[in-house]
Amino acid sequence: MIEVLETRLPGCLELQPAVYRDIRGSFVKPFALSEFESLGLSTTWRELFYSQSTSGVVRGLHFQEPPAAQDKLVQCIVGSVFDVVVDLRAGSPTFGEFEVFALDDEKCSAVYMPVGFAHGFATISTDATLAYLVSNEHDPTRDAGLRWDSLSIPWPVDRPVVSERDRGLPRFADYDTPFVFESSLSG
Repeated sequence: MIEVLETRLPGCLELQPAVYRDIRGSFVKPFALSEFESLGLSTTWRELFYSQSTSGVVRGLHFQEPPAAQDKLVQCIVGSVFDVVVDLRAGSPTFGEFEVFALDDEKCSAVYMPVGFAHGFATISTDATLAYLVSNEHDPTRDAGLRWDSLSIPWPVDRPVVSERDRGLPRFADYDTPFVFESSLSG
């Protein structure tokens, strides 16, 4: 069973799966087709990937532009991260706003975001692994992002480790979004 926690951002959800623990460790099922279908969420996952990061790493804010835009389900499976999603949908009541989540391997919650959101995170444990399910395969010609520091996100790292690519991304204020808010996504 998955508990659904609404966020301020229409369509973006925090999902809390049941976590079963015993002397062997834990068992978690973050995705069940029937539960996602009953919630009206994407079930057309096309790709699974993960990233491994060390303490202080900031990744993002990433997304793919249409026609390769992606619904995403992200979950921290090792360590802990300060996870961020940003609403990029023109016409959304929360356009340009962000939501922050504490994702870790103890609580095992996941964040679901429909098309039109940027995603990023900062590693706050020694190491962290994030798993991603996405509705479209990676398309390098549609790969996009925004500078991690171009919004007032309170990143919890003093000296962030950021890739050269991410340092060169456009600032939010300079980005002309191709995404449009569809009120049917508001749940």
